[in-house]
Amino acid sequence: MMATTTTESGGTSGSKDYKKPTAAALKGAIQLGIGYAVGNLTSKPDRDVLMQDFYMVESVFLPSEGSNMTPAHHFPDFRLKTYAPLAFRYFRELFGIKADDYLYSICNEPLIELSNPGASSSWFYLTSDDEFIIKTVQHKEAEFLQKLLPGYYMNLNQNPRTLLPKFYGLYCIQCAGVNIRLVVMNNVLPRALKMHYKYDLKGSTYKRHASRKERAKSSPTFKDLDFQEMLEGLHFDGDTYSALMKTLQRDCRVLESFKIMDYSLLLGVHVLDKSLERGARGDSKRLNSQRVLYSTALESIQGEGDGKVAEPVADDNTMGGIPAKHKDEKLLIFLGIIDILQSYRLIKKMEHSWKALVHDGDTVSVHRPGFYADRFLNFMGGTVFKKIHPLRGASSKRKRSSIHAMRSASQEVLSPQKEEKDERKAQSMECLDRPLSSSKHPDLVTLPKNIKQAVSFSSSALQTIKKDLEEHLENSASCMTVALDDTVPFPPTQGSPDSVHDVYL
Repeated sequence: MMATTTTESGGTSGSKDYKKPTAAALKGAIQLGIGYAVGNLTSKPDRDVLMQDFYMVESVFLPSEGSNMTPAHHFPDFRLKTYAPLAFRYFRELFGIKADDYLYSICNEPLIELSNPGASSSWFYLTSDDEFIIKTVQHKEAEFLQKLLPGYYMNLNQNPRTLLPKFYGLYCIQCAGVNIRLVVMNNVLPRALKMHYKYDLKGSTYKRHASRKERAKSSPTFKDLDFQEMLEGLHFDGDTYSALMKTLQRDCRVLESFKIMDYSLLLGVHVLDKSLERGARGDSKRLNSQRVLYSTALESIQGEGDGKVAEPVADDNTMGGIPAKHKDEKLLIFLGIIDILQSYRLIKKMEHSWKALVHDGDTVSVHRPGFYADRFLNFMGGTVFKKIHPLRGASSKRKRSSIHAMRSASQEVLSPQKEEKDERKAQSMECLDRPLSSSKHPDLVTLPKNIKQAVSFSSSALQTIKKDLEEHLENSASCMTVALDDTVPFPPTQGSPDSVHDVYL
Protein backbone atom coordinates (compact mmCIF):
# COMPACT_ATOMS: atom_id res chain seq x y z
CA MET A 1 0.00 0.00 0.00
CA MET A 2 1.26 3.46 -0.87
CA ALA A 3 2.39 5.65 2.03
CA THR A 4 0.01 8.53 2.69
CA THR A 5 0.81 11.93 4.19
CA THR A 6 -1.70 13.65 6.44
CA THR A 7 -1.86 16.29 9.12
CA GLU A 8 -2.90 14.95 12.52
CA SER A 9 -4.70 17.35 14.83
CA GLY A 10 -5.61 14.85 17.51
CA GLY A 11 -5.62 11.21 18.53
CA THR A 12 -7.91 8.41 17.54
CA SER A 13 -10.92 8.37 19.80
CA GLY A 14 -11.52 5.17 21.71
CA SER A 15 -7.99 3.82 21.11
CA LYS A 16 -6.69 1.36 23.69
CA ASP A 17 -3.15 2.27 24.61
CA TYR A 18 -0.67 -0.01 26.34
CA LYS A 19 -2.31 -3.40 25.93
CA LYS A 20 1.07 -5.07 25.80
CA PRO A 21 1.58 -7.34 22.78
CA THR A 22 4.28 -9.98 22.61
CA ALA A 23 7.62 -8.45 23.58
CA ALA A 24 9.49 -10.01 20.66
CA ALA A 25 6.80 -8.97 18.17
CA LEU A 26 6.78 -5.41 19.47
CA LYS A 27 10.57 -5.00 19.32
CA GLY A 28 10.64 -6.50 15.84
CA ALA A 29 7.89 -4.18 14.61
CA ILE A 30 9.71 -1.17 16.10
CA GLN A 31 12.95 -2.00 14.31
CA LEU A 32 11.27 -2.83 11.03
CA GLY A 33 9.03 0.25 11.06
CA ILE A 34 11.78 2.74 11.96
CA GLY A 35 14.10 1.14 9.41
CA TYR A 36 11.51 1.50 6.65
CA ALA A 37 10.66 5.12 7.60
CA VAL A 38 14.28 6.32 7.71
CA GLY A 39 15.20 4.45 4.54
CA ASN A 40 12.22 5.92 2.69
CA LEU A 41 13.22 9.42 3.89
CA THR A 42 16.65 9.23 2.26
CA SER A 43 15.02 9.52 -1.17
CA LYS A 44 13.65 12.97 -0.30
CA PRO A 45 15.95 15.94 -1.05
CA ASP A 46 17.31 18.11 1.72
CA ARG A 47 15.61 21.48 2.18
CA ASP A 48 14.85 24.02 4.86
CA VAL A 49 12.34 23.06 7.53
CA LEU A 50 8.99 24.79 7.03
CA MET A 51 6.27 25.42 9.60
CA GLN A 52 3.95 22.78 8.17
CA ASP A 53 6.71 20.17 8.45
CA PHE A 54 6.25 20.10 12.23
CA TYR A 55 2.65 18.89 11.90
CA MET A 56 2.99 16.37 9.07
CA VAL A 57 2.33 12.65 9.64
CA GLU A 58 3.29 9.91 7.20
CA SER A 59 1.36 6.64 7.45
CA VAL A 60 2.18 3.29 5.84
CA PHE A 61 0.70 -0.21 6.25
CA LEU A 62 3.15 -3.10 6.52
CA PRO A 63 1.40 -6.49 6.01
CA SER A 64 3.25 -9.62 7.02
CA GLU A 65 3.23 -10.96 3.42
CA GLY A 66 4.75 -7.71 2.16
CA SER A 67 3.71 -5.46 -0.72
CA ASN A 68 5.21 -3.69 -3.67
CA MET A 69 6.39 -0.93 -1.30
CA THR A 70 7.07 -2.81 1.96
CA PRO A 71 9.12 -5.93 2.81
CA ALA A 72 7.64 -9.19 4.11
CA HIS A 73 8.14 -9.97 7.82
CA HIS A 74 7.27 -12.53 10.51
CA PHE A 75 5.31 -10.17 12.76
CA PRO A 76 1.59 -9.40 12.81
CA ASP A 77 0.32 -6.81 10.34
CA PHE A 78 0.80 -3.28 11.62
CA ARG A 79 0.57 0.33 10.50
CA LEU A 80 3.37 2.80 11.13
CA LYS A 81 2.89 6.55 11.56
CA THR A 82 5.95 8.82 11.39
CA TYR A 83 5.48 12.28 12.91
CA ALA A 84 7.27 15.31 11.44
CA PRO A 85 9.83 13.21 9.54
CA LEU A 86 11.64 16.17 7.91
CA ALA A 87 11.89 18.08 11.19
CA PHE A 88 13.34 15.09 13.05
CA ARG A 89 15.76 14.47 10.19
CA TYR A 90 17.02 18.01 10.75
CA PHE A 91 17.40 17.34 14.50
CA ARG A 92 19.44 14.21 13.82
CA GLU A 93 21.70 16.05 11.39
CA LEU A 94 22.16 18.85 13.92
CA PHE A 95 23.72 16.31 16.30
CA GLY A 96 25.81 14.71 13.60
CA ILE A 97 23.72 11.53 13.28
CA LYS A 98 23.89 10.09 9.79
CA ALA A 99 21.03 8.00 8.45
CA ASP A 100 23.22 4.90 8.14
CA ASP A 101 24.45 5.18 11.74
CA TYR A 102 20.91 5.77 13.01
CA LEU A 103 19.65 2.64 11.22
CA TYR A 104 22.65 0.61 12.34
CA SER A 105 22.14 1.53 16.00
CA ILE A 106 18.42 0.72 16.02
CA CYS A 107 18.13 -2.17 13.58
CA ASN A 108 21.43 -4.05 13.61
CA GLU A 109 21.02 -5.91 16.92
CA PRO A 110 18.00 -6.74 19.12
CA LEU A 111 16.79 -4.00 21.42
CA ILE A 112 17.44 -4.34 25.16
CA GLU A 113 14.38 -3.96 27.36
CA LEU A 114 14.93 -1.93 30.53
CA SER A 115 12.99 -1.81 33.76
CA ASN A 116 10.90 1.27 34.32
CA PRO A 117 12.29 3.41 37.18
CA GLY A 118 9.40 5.88 37.19
CA ALA A 119 5.77 5.80 38.17
CA SER A 120 4.52 5.90 34.56
CA SER A 121 3.51 2.88 32.53
CA SER A 122 6.17 3.51 29.88
CA TRP A 123 8.42 0.81 28.43
CA PHE A 124 12.07 1.51 27.69
CA TYR A 125 14.27 -0.08 25.04
CA LEU A 126 17.99 0.57 24.67
CA THR A 127 20.03 0.12 21.51
CA SER A 128 22.96 -2.27 21.74
CA ASP A 129 25.56 0.49 21.26
CA ASP A 130 24.22 2.57 24.19
CA GLU A 131 23.37 5.55 21.98
CA PHE A 132 19.57 5.71 21.92
CA ILE A 133 16.63 5.09 24.25
CA ILE A 134 13.22 4.23 22.79
CA LYS A 135 10.41 5.10 25.18
CA THR A 136 6.67 4.56 24.87
CA VAL A 137 4.59 7.67 25.58
CA GLN A 138 0.92 8.34 26.09
CA HIS A 139 -1.27 9.99 23.47
CA LYS A 140 -1.31 13.35 25.29
CA GLU A 141 2.48 13.34 25.60
CA ALA A 142 2.94 12.58 21.90
CA GLU A 143 0.49 15.31 20.98
CA PHE A 144 2.23 17.78 23.30
CA LEU A 145 5.64 16.94 21.80
CA GLN A 146 4.34 17.60 18.32
CA LYS A 147 3.05 21.03 19.41
CA LEU A 148 6.38 21.65 21.14
CA LEU A 149 8.50 20.99 18.06
CA PRO A 150 8.67 24.57 16.64
CA GLY A 151 9.94 25.97 19.95
CA TYR A 152 12.18 22.95 20.43
CA TYR A 153 13.63 23.60 16.96
CA MET A 154 14.37 27.23 17.84
CA ASN A 155 16.01 26.30 21.17
CA LEU A 156 18.29 23.68 19.60
CA ASN A 157 19.42 26.15 16.97
CA GLN A 158 20.36 28.65 19.67
CA ASN A 159 21.88 26.19 22.12
CA PRO A 160 22.71 22.61 21.06
CA ARG A 161 24.58 22.14 24.35
CA THR A 162 21.71 21.36 26.68
CA LEU A 163 20.68 18.86 29.32
CA LEU A 164 17.17 18.69 27.91
CA PRO A 165 16.14 15.46 26.16
CA LYS A 166 17.30 15.25 22.57
CA PHE A 167 14.45 13.82 20.48
CA TYR A 168 15.44 12.02 17.30
CA GLY A 169 12.10 10.60 16.17
CA LEU A 170 8.39 10.18 17.03
CA TYR A 171 6.44 7.14 15.78
CA CYS A 172 3.18 5.27 16.35
CA ILE A 173 2.67 1.55 15.72
CA GLN A 174 -0.93 0.35 15.36
CA CYS A 175 -1.18 -3.40 15.77
CA ALA A 176 -4.32 -5.45 16.56
CA GLY A 177 -6.25 -2.33 17.56
CA VAL A 178 -3.50 -1.13 19.93
CA ASN A 179 -1.69 2.19 19.51
CA ILE A 180 1.89 2.24 20.77
CA ARG A 181 3.54 5.64 20.49
CA LEU A 182 7.34 5.78 20.63
CA VAL A 183 9.90 8.53 20.98
CA VAL A 184 13.62 8.02 20.28
CA MET A 185 15.92 9.99 22.61
CA ASN A 186 19.54 10.19 23.72
CA ASN A 187 20.76 7.78 26.40
CA VAL A 188 21.83 9.56 29.60
CA LEU A 189 23.36 6.67 31.59
CA PRO A 190 25.86 4.51 29.66
CA ARG A 191 25.86 0.81 30.51
CA ALA A 192 29.61 0.53 29.94
CA LEU A 193 30.19 2.06 33.38
CA LYS A 194 28.48 0.77 36.49
CA MET A 195 26.25 3.35 38.12
CA HIS A 196 26.80 2.88 41.85
CA TYR A 197 24.00 5.32 42.66
CA LYS A 198 21.03 6.52 40.60
CA TYR A 199 18.65 9.31 41.55
CA ASP A 200 15.45 10.79 40.17
CA LEU A 201 15.41 14.33 41.60
CA LYS A 202 12.62 16.92 41.39
CA GLY A 203 13.45 19.35 44.19
CA SER A 204 10.30 18.43 46.16
CA THR A 205 10.05 16.55 49.47
CA TYR A 206 6.47 15.26 49.50
CA LYS A 207 6.62 11.44 49.23
CA ARG A 208 10.06 11.59 47.65
CA HIS A 209 11.42 8.34 49.11
CA ALA A 210 12.12 5.29 46.97
CA SER A 211 9.59 2.51 47.63
CA ARG A 212 10.56 -0.78 49.26
CA LYS A 213 10.05 -2.53 45.94
CA GLU A 214 12.44 -0.12 44.26
CA ARG A 215 15.05 -0.46 47.01
CA ALA A 216 14.98 -4.23 46.64
CA LYS A 217 16.24 -4.00 43.04
CA SER A 218 19.87 -4.67 42.19
CA SER A 219 20.24 -1.13 40.82
CA PRO A 220 17.56 0.99 42.52
CA THR A 221 16.70 4.56 41.60
CA PHE A 222 16.51 6.76 44.69
CA LYS A 223 14.73 10.09 45.15
CA ASP A 224 15.20 13.50 46.77
CA LEU A 225 14.90 12.56 50.45
CA ASP A 226 17.11 9.52 49.88
CA PHE A 227 19.81 11.75 48.39
CA GLN A 228 19.78 14.04 51.42
CA GLU A 229 20.13 11.05 53.75
CA MET A 230 22.84 9.28 51.73
CA LEU A 231 25.07 12.07 50.40
CA GLU A 232 26.24 15.48 51.58
CA GLY A 233 26.30 16.94 48.10
CA LEU A 234 28.50 16.46 45.03
CA HIS A 235 31.44 18.86 44.88
CA PHE A 236 32.78 20.34 41.64
CA ASP A 237 35.55 22.80 40.89
CA GLY A 238 34.45 26.39 40.40
CA ASP A 239 34.39 26.43 36.58
CA THR A 240 32.52 23.13 36.27
CA TYR A 241 29.97 24.16 38.91
CA SER A 242 29.31 27.46 37.14
CA ALA A 243 28.98 25.75 33.76
CA LEU A 244 26.58 23.14 35.13
CA MET A 245 24.33 25.62 36.92
CA LYS A 246 24.33 27.98 33.93
CA THR A 247 23.10 25.15 31.69
CA LEU A 248 20.43 24.10 34.20
CA GLN A 249 19.19 27.68 34.55
CA ARG A 250 18.90 28.12 30.81
CA ASP A 251 17.10 24.80 30.36
CA CYS A 252 14.66 25.50 33.20
CA ARG A 253 13.75 28.89 31.74
CA VAL A 254 13.05 27.21 28.39
CA LEU A 255 10.76 24.69 30.09
CA GLU A 256 9.04 27.46 32.02
CA SER A 257 8.36 29.34 28.78
CA PHE A 258 6.64 26.20 27.45
CA LYS A 259 4.65 25.89 30.72
CA ILE A 260 6.28 22.53 31.47
CA MET A 261 6.61 21.17 35.01
CA ASP A 262 7.03 17.91 36.94
CA TYR A 263 10.27 17.10 35.13
CA SER A 264 13.18 15.35 36.85
CA LEU A 265 16.95 15.29 36.84
CA LEU A 266 18.20 11.77 36.22
CA LEU A 267 21.54 11.52 38.03
CA GLY A 268 24.00 8.64 37.80
CA VAL A 269 27.05 8.43 40.08
CA HIS A 270 30.04 6.24 39.23
CA VAL A 271 32.65 5.91 42.02
CA LEU A 272 36.13 5.74 40.50
CA ASP A 273 37.67 4.40 43.70
CA LYS A 274 35.61 1.20 43.56
CA SER A 275 38.06 -0.73 41.35
CA LEU A 276 36.69 0.85 38.13
CA GLU A 277 33.91 -1.67 37.83
CA ARG A 278 32.48 -2.13 34.36
CA GLY A 279 28.89 -2.71 33.43
CA ALA A 280 27.39 -5.55 31.50
CA ARG A 281 29.14 -4.52 28.26
CA GLY A 282 32.60 -3.22 28.98
CA ASP A 283 33.40 -3.54 25.27
CA SER A 284 30.61 -1.18 24.25
CA LYS A 285 31.20 0.57 20.95
CA ARG A 286 30.67 3.87 22.70
CA LEU A 287 34.02 3.36 24.46
CA ASN A 288 35.87 3.46 21.15
CA SER A 289 33.86 5.92 19.10
CA GLN A 290 31.04 8.35 19.67
CA ARG A 291 28.91 9.33 16.71
CA VAL A 292 26.42 11.70 18.38
CA LEU A 293 27.50 15.27 19.12
CA TYR A 294 26.83 16.89 22.51
CA SER A 295 25.51 13.56 23.84
CA THR A 296 27.72 13.19 26.93
CA ALA A 297 27.17 15.01 30.20
CA LEU A 298 30.44 16.93 29.92
CA GLU A 299 29.66 18.08 26.38
CA SER A 300 26.14 19.11 27.31
CA ILE A 301 27.00 21.68 29.96
CA GLN A 302 27.60 25.21 28.81
CA GLY A 303 31.04 26.51 29.86
CA GLU A 304 32.13 30.08 30.47
CA GLY A 305 33.34 32.22 27.60
CA ASP A 306 33.70 29.89 24.63
CA GLY A 307 30.95 27.56 25.82
CA LYS A 308 33.27 24.74 26.81
CA VAL A 309 34.85 23.31 29.91
CA ALA A 310 37.92 21.12 30.11
CA GLU A 311 37.09 17.78 28.54
CA PRO A 312 38.93 14.53 29.25
CA VAL A 313 41.16 12.96 26.65
CA ALA A 314 39.58 10.56 24.22
CA ASP A 315 41.11 7.38 25.65
CA ASP A 316 40.57 7.85 29.38
CA ASN A 317 37.36 5.77 29.40
CA THR A 318 35.39 8.36 31.40
CA MET A 319 32.52 8.09 28.91
CA GLY A 320 32.05 11.85 29.04
CA GLY A 321 31.23 11.91 32.75
CA ILE A 322 31.70 15.09 34.77
CA PRO A 323 34.48 14.82 37.41
CA ALA A 324 33.26 15.41 40.97
CA LYS A 325 34.10 14.55 44.58
CA HIS A 326 32.22 13.37 47.65
CA LYS A 327 34.39 13.59 50.73
CA ASP A 328 37.53 11.67 49.67
CA GLU A 329 35.88 9.76 46.81
CA LYS A 330 36.46 10.65 43.16
CA LEU A 331 33.31 10.40 41.07
CA LEU A 332 32.03 10.61 37.53
CA ILE A 333 28.61 12.23 37.18
CA PHE A 334 26.12 11.49 34.38
CA LEU A 335 22.92 13.51 34.24
CA GLY A 336 20.10 14.81 32.09
CA ILE A 337 16.64 16.33 32.43
CA ILE A 338 13.87 13.80 31.72
CA ASP A 339 10.05 13.64 31.61
CA ILE A 340 9.52 17.08 30.09
CA LEU A 341 6.28 16.18 28.32
CA GLN A 342 4.14 17.20 31.31
CA SER A 343 2.40 20.52 30.75
CA TYR A 344 0.54 22.43 33.46
CA ARG A 345 -2.88 21.52 32.14
CA LEU A 346 -6.18 21.45 34.00
CA ILE A 347 -5.60 17.95 35.36
CA LYS A 348 -2.24 19.02 36.84
CA LYS A 349 -3.76 22.14 38.36
CA MET A 350 -6.42 20.01 40.03
CA GLU A 351 -3.77 17.57 41.25
CA HIS A 352 -1.79 20.40 42.85
CA SER A 353 -4.88 21.89 44.48
CA TRP A 354 -5.89 18.54 45.96
CA LYS A 355 -2.42 17.75 47.34
CA ALA A 356 -2.09 21.28 48.72
CA LEU A 357 -5.20 20.71 50.86
CA VAL A 358 -3.64 17.78 52.73
CA HIS A 359 0.02 18.83 52.64
CA ASP A 360 2.25 21.88 52.25
CA GLY A 361 1.56 23.05 48.71
CA ASP A 362 5.14 24.24 48.15
CA THR A 363 6.61 20.77 48.80
CA VAL A 364 4.48 18.67 46.46
CA SER A 365 5.87 17.71 43.08
CA VAL A 366 3.13 19.23 40.90
CA HIS A 367 3.27 23.04 40.90
CA ARG A 368 3.01 25.97 38.53
CA PRO A 369 5.97 26.09 36.10
CA GLY A 370 7.66 29.24 37.45
CA PHE A 371 7.68 28.08 41.06
CA TYR A 372 8.68 24.57 40.00
CA ALA A 373 11.72 25.88 38.07
CA ASP A 374 12.90 28.07 40.97
CA ARG A 375 12.53 25.27 43.51
CA PHE A 376 14.28 22.84 41.17
CA LEU A 377 17.26 25.18 40.66
CA ASN A 378 17.56 26.03 44.36
CA PHE A 379 17.64 22.35 45.28
CA MET A 380 20.21 21.47 42.62
CA GLY A 381 22.46 24.46 43.26
CA GLY A 382 22.33 24.30 47.05
CA THR A 383 21.81 20.67 48.06
CA VAL A 384 22.88 18.40 45.19
CA PHE A 385 25.73 20.33 43.55
CA LYS A 386 28.29 22.31 45.52
CA LYS A 387 31.39 24.29 44.65
CA ILE A 388 34.84 23.37 45.95
CA HIS A 389 36.29 26.46 47.65
CA PRO A 390 40.09 27.00 47.80
CA LEU A 391 41.87 26.47 51.13
CA ARG A 392 41.59 29.48 53.44
CA GLY A 393 45.21 29.24 54.62
CA ALA A 394 46.59 29.39 51.12
CA SER A 395 44.27 32.23 50.27
CA SER A 396 45.28 34.24 53.38
CA LYS A 397 48.96 33.60 52.69
CA ARG A 398 48.61 34.85 49.15
CA LYS A 399 46.68 37.84 50.43
CA ARG A 400 49.37 38.72 53.01
CA SER A 401 52.16 38.37 50.48
CA SER A 402 50.27 40.57 48.07
CA ILE A 403 49.81 43.21 50.81
CA HIS A 404 53.56 43.24 51.57
CA ALA A 405 54.30 43.51 47.89
CA MET A 406 51.92 46.44 47.58
CA ARG A 407 53.52 48.19 50.58
CA SER A 408 57.05 47.80 49.23
CA ALA A 409 55.96 48.93 45.81
CA SER A 410 54.23 51.99 47.27
CA GLN A 411 57.36 52.89 49.27
CA GLU A 412 59.49 52.61 46.15
CA VAL A 413 57.12 54.93 44.35
CA LEU A 414 56.86 57.45 47.20
CA SER A 415 60.62 57.68 47.88
CA PRO A 416 61.59 59.30 44.57
CA GLN A 417 58.54 61.53 44.84
CA LYS A 418 59.72 62.76 48.26
CA GLU A 419 63.26 63.36 47.01
CA GLU A 420 61.92 65.25 44.02
CA LYS A 421 59.74 67.37 46.32
CA ASP A 422 62.68 68.26 48.60
CA GLU A 423 64.80 69.15 45.57
CA ARG A 424 62.08 71.44 44.25
CA LYS A 425 61.80 73.15 47.68
CA ALA A 426 65.55 73.78 47.84
CA GLN A 427 65.54 75.23 44.35
CA SER A 428 62.64 77.52 45.28
CA MET A 429 64.46 78.85 48.38
CA GLU A 430 67.60 79.44 46.34
CA CYS A 431 65.63 81.37 43.77
CA LEU A 432 64.11 83.55 46.47
CA ASP A 433 67.56 84.51 47.80
CA ARG A 434 68.85 85.54 44.36
CA PRO A 435 68.16 89.05 42.92
CA LEU A 436 65.29 89.03 40.51
CA SER A 437 66.21 89.46 36.89
CA SER A 438 63.93 88.84 34.02
CA SER A 439 66.85 87.97 31.74
CA LYS A 440 68.23 85.19 33.99
CA HIS A 441 64.84 84.04 35.20
CA PRO A 442 62.39 84.40 32.34
CA ASP A 443 59.74 82.45 34.25
CA LEU A 444 59.67 85.00 37.11
CA VAL A 445 57.71 88.24 36.93
CA THR A 446 59.35 91.49 38.17
CA LEU A 447 57.23 93.28 40.77
CA PRO A 448 56.27 96.93 40.14
CA LYS A 449 57.85 99.66 42.25
CA ASN A 450 54.64 100.63 44.10
CA ILE A 451 54.23 96.99 45.26
CA LYS A 452 57.74 97.09 46.75
CA GLN A 453 56.88 100.32 48.59
CA ALA A 454 53.69 98.74 49.92
CA VAL A 455 55.65 95.73 51.17
CA SER A 456 58.20 97.92 52.99
CA PHE A 457 55.43 100.04 54.47
CA SER A 458 53.58 97.00 55.69
CA SER A 459 56.72 95.76 57.47
CA SER A 460 57.10 99.04 59.36
CA ALA A 461 53.39 99.02 60.18
CA LEU A 462 53.64 95.49 61.59
CA GLN A 463 56.61 96.52 63.78
CA THR A 464 54.62 99.50 65.15
CA ILE A 465 51.59 97.29 65.91
CA LYS A 466 53.80 94.70 67.61
CA LYS A 467 55.37 97.37 69.85
CA ASP A 468 51.96 98.81 70.81
CA LEU A 469 50.66 95.33 71.72
CA GLU A 470 53.65 94.58 73.96
CA GLU A 471 53.17 97.82 75.87
CA HIS A 472 49.45 97.13 76.20
CA LEU A 473 50.06 93.63 77.61
CA GLU A 474 52.57 94.84 80.15
CA ASN A 475 50.21 97.51 81.45
CA SER A 476 47.08 95.32 81.61
CA ALA A 477 48.66 92.45 83.71
CA SER A 478 46.74 89.94 81.61
CA CYS A 479 47.88 86.39 80.97
CA MET A 480 46.53 86.30 77.50
CA THR A 481 49.12 85.28 74.91
CA VAL A 482 48.82 86.40 71.37
CA ALA A 483 50.44 84.30 68.68
CA LEU A 484 52.10 86.70 66.36
CA ASP A 485 52.11 84.06 63.66
CA ASP A 486 48.31 84.14 63.49
CA THR A 487 46.61 86.59 61.24
CA VAL A 488 45.83 89.75 63.22
CA PRO A 489 43.45 92.22 61.69
CA PHE A 490 44.82 95.70 61.78
CA PRO A 491 43.34 99.03 60.72
CA PRO A 492 44.79 100.46 57.59
CA THR A 493 47.06 103.46 57.96
CA GLN A 494 45.80 106.71 56.61
CA GLY A 495 48.89 107.23 54.56
CA SER A 496 48.40 104.42 52.07
CA PRO A 497 45.32 102.27 52.77
CA ASP A 498 45.16 100.88 49.28
CA SER A 499 48.73 99.67 49.40
CA VAL A 500 48.20 97.83 52.68
CA HIS A 501 45.12 96.02 51.39
CA ASP A 502 46.92 94.99 48.26
CA VAL A 503 49.68 93.38 50.28
CA TYR A 504 47.22 91.53 52.55
CA LEU A 505 45.37 90.04 49.59
